[in-house]
Amino acid sequence: MTAFRFCKSSYSATSSECVEVALNVSSTVAVRDSKRPDGPLLVLAPAAWDTFTAGLRRQRQP
Repeated sequence: MTAFRFCKSSYSATSSECVEVALNVSSTVAVRDSKRPDGPLLVLAPAAWDTFTAGLRRQRQP
């Protein structure tokens, strides 16, 4: 299995609703729920991740 190194999102609360992202594997972005570290992963191509996060940033703008 791939050794993803996950980091918690800076927007996550300290004890709940935490999203973790791993960017350490070439050509792959992995996302998981920190409450379920052995649970399912969402694995994306970096371009898909960039599109997703750009959409989130657009939604936050007034």
